[in-house]
Amino acid sequence: MPAIANADPIAPQSNTSCSADFAGAMTWPTGDQAPLVCEAERWVPVADPYPISDRWLSYGPAMTLHGEGRRNPTLLSGDWTATPLTAESACAATQLTVISGSPTVGPPAIDEGKPGQTLELAVLPSLFTIELSGDCLWQRSR
Repeated sequence: MPAIANADPIAPQSNTSCSADFAGAMTWPTGDQAPLVCEAERWVPVADPYPISDRWLSYGPAMTLHGEGRRNPTLLSGDWTATPLTAESACAATQLTVISGSPTVGPPAIDEGKPGQTLELAVLPSLFTIELSGDCLWQRSR
């Protein structure tokens, strides 16, 4: 039976192999309590109770991370580049930011790339949450 072209890829699992290209990158599989980090070409659980990284790997369903608009962010604001892992993959990010002086968030800011093309975006300083989607490597440049 042929593979389904739009099926979600298999998410990394603890103690499985990862590419050396992903060294130091984190990913947060759906339903897991903590992220995984690629160390010595293996996905291993992150022991830090407040994980933060400048490199994240998204697979399949959207991965929600927290920004500087909350305590203990999992990523920092700045310039980020998302690189698709395949020619068919498109990277996308949906950001919700805290409205200054209020306990509410503003409307979503959506950035969407085209299949096979890098996406450059600014992660906003008052970020509450960000949803990263697509089979992509996200890297902060500054």
